Amino acid sequence: MCEFVSWIEHDGELFYLDNDKLDTKDGRALVKYLKDNNSLKDMCGHGAIRRYYPELKGRGSDREVVDFSSPDNFPPEIAKKIKQGKMSEVIFENIPLGLLNDLGVKEYQKIEQQAYAEYQKIRQQALAEYQKIEQQAYAEYQKIEQQA
Repeated sequence: MCEFVSWIEHDGELFYLDNDKLDTKDGRALVKYLKDNNSLKDMCGHGAIRRYYPELKGRGSDREVVDFSSPDNFPPEIAKKIKQGKMSEVIFENIPLGLLNDLGVKEYQKIEQQAYAEYQKIRQQALAEYQKIEQQAYAEYQKIEQQA
């Protein structure tokens, strides 16, 4: 699987996905296709880029950078989009922590821990309710089966 940030270079041009491209008819169709195929995590990959740009027809060079230590590691056009927050829809929940400074990483981890604790609390409540209903239904089933 490709990593964020991926792009394709062809004839001196960069082909990549950003929020603006995903907010088009073709972009929405791509998102729907990926959701329907349970592969939304591949949004940042070359396959999704090629699907959005059918004119590439297999041409161009796949490029990818995962070292966020410096904006200089990226083509200026893509670095600008990242800084402007215009690549957020491409990465969805797979945010590379390298995009964040130390303070941002700490804040992200704090929020993630709080969200996970809340999820566990809700999950436990839902599971307890499910088990209660399941036990009642099974007892009713056994009662009917015995009568039959």
